[in-house]
Amino acid sequence: MNLKRLKSLWQQALAYPRGINDIPILLQGVLIALAFGRLFYDSWIAVAALLPVVFPWYVYQKKRQIERNTRLIGIQFRDAISSVLTNLKAGYSPENAFLEAIHDMELLYGKKSLICAALSKIGKGIKNNIPLEKLIYRLGKESGNSDIRDFAEVFAVAKRSGGNMTQIISRTITVISQKMDVEKEIDVLISAKRMEARIMNMVPFFIIFYISLTSPGFFDPLYHNLFGIVLMSICMGFYAFAYFMSERIVNINV
Repeated sequence: MNLKRLKSLWQQALAYPRGINDIPILLQGVLIALAFGRLFYDSWIAVAALLPVVFPWYVYQKKRQIERNTRLIGIQFRDAISSVLTNLKAGYSPENAFLEAIHDMELLYGKKSLICAALSKIGKGIKNNIPLEKLIYRLGKESGNSDIRDFAEVFAVAKRSGGNMTQIISRTITVISQKMDVEKEIDVLISAKRMEARIMNMVPFFIIFYISLTSPGFFDPLYHNLFGIVLMSICMGFYAFAYFMSERIVNINV
């Protein structure tokens, strides 16, 4: 890995939010270094040499976490605009409808949920006289959710042209719901394959551990010599490639 790539990964890691969820990710990285170092090389020096793998693993898992949060906030946003739609039909203005939706989302998802934090920002912006469409678009940009950005653009056009807000929001809810239904169907279809992939990813470690435990010395010709180190490094490279390919196959974005 060149210095430019390392710098890019470092900037990405700094950009990601940190929290208590970082500790399990870091521990996973340490366990990966321990497993590869001991089972593939039978060396604590190899474990120490592989510890930097914690960093790219951290970046990769944080990306996955952001993707999950992006999908989750999309689901919660659909419920939020459903509440907004109800408030609009009750006679509220769009701004007041979003303010009232905060209370509904607190009851539905809790005050610490992603959507409540997002709607709270929108509420503060409304009180500071920032246009609602800009606040919604900013939410879509910050969350990385394209559905929210698309809704903000349509909402802005409708607001400027005097369009039917209730009809636009109703149509948006239908489109987002259809997309989520497709995602759920895909998840159901590949859930078994995803589990198989998880199990297969662990099989090489169990095989090496089992043979080492039941037949001591079986792997000695592959340890502590140049040929064995090169061969095991190639095997580890193939394993890493297969792991990331399986992750890409079983994680389909709509």
